[in-house]
Formats: sequence, structure tokens, C-alpha cells
Amino acid sequence: MSKQSHLRDLAISESGFVFDPVTGATFTLNGTGLVILQALRAGKTRAEALKLVEAEYETEGHDAGADVDEFVLQLERHDIVARDPEGGQS
Repeated sequence: MSKQSHLRDLAISESGFVFDPVTGATFTLNGTGLVILQALRAGKTRAEALKLVEAEYETEGHDAGADVDEFVLQLERHDIVARDPEGGQS
């Protein structure tokens, strides 16, 4: 199963509750995580997801890029998105 297919298989509620039918795992996302996950699920890049986060939330004075990177790393660790061989998301 491809990682993009795995993303599409996730059941995601509007409140941020996520069910992974592949592993049976469930987790809850905050608003930022929900924006990032939905962006990745739609095929957007890490940079595009970051722009969506910055547009949705006041990030002035805060490194939202670090938050996006940390969240994507968590998704990689749980095999929901593919690991980037160069260590970062595009």
C-alpha cells in the first residue's frame, strides 16, 4: 500500500479524531495538526501545508515551520507518510 493511499484511507472527523484502518490506531489532532494532515492528504507539499497553517493561524513570532516539521516527523514514525530521504519535506 502506498503512503498516499494510506493517507486517503484514514477516517478523519471534523473535530480531529482520526482512525487508521490499517493499524487500528486512533488519535486526536488539534486544529493545526488537522490542517496539516488534510493538506498532505490532498497531495500538498510540506511547504504548501505550512502556508495553510500560517493563513489559518496567527503565527507571527512563532516558527510554524518547526511545528509542521515535527508533525510530519510523527506521521513518518507511524508510517502514515513516506520518509523523506533528504530529511525534510518539500
